[in-house]
Amino acid sequence: MRGKMNLIVAVDENWAIGYKNELLIRIPADMKMFRQETTGKVVVLGRKTLETFPGGKPLKDRTNIILSREADYRTEGALVAHSVEELLEMLKPYNSSEIYVIGGESIYRQLLPYCNTAHVTKIDRSYSADTWFPSLDKDPQWKVTAESDEQSYFDTTYRFVKYERIR
Repeated sequence: MRGKMNLIVAVDENWAIGYKNELLIRIPADMKMFRQETTGKVVVLGRKTLETFPGGKPLKDRTNIILSREADYRTEGALVAHSVEELLEMLKPYNSSEIYVIGGESIYRQLLPYCNTAHVTKIDRSYSADTWFPSLDKDPQWKVTAESDEQSYFDTTYRFVKYERIR
């Protein structure tokens, strides 16, 4: 299982991912790519990320697994794991290539060692932020293996970048 999962994240120039429990910007094409990539798959996320979803409800048409240290945490329509070990056990029946870590910051940091593909939407600007993703550009274990042409959304440019862990 180790080193097989995917992660998906949108970052600004400083690898910031959020501010006050919100995404930095909502780009429709990024949301569409996220849906295409994760629909019918398993998404792993934290409780605070779940609370930012519409109605605080799990994502439709996906198996949602919440990683939360709160021992009695439960939520309708999702599985809950209380430790990384418990999570890895729960994920065993699933094909690791169908598992996507989707945030937030502490979940990404805990599960990065178990991922080998990162789908990163890189936004060419810098935002006020209070949560960050570790820079894969500065990590010698990761390399860019695919990159889209520059896209734009109003005055914001961005691109989709695929990173893979170098074995």
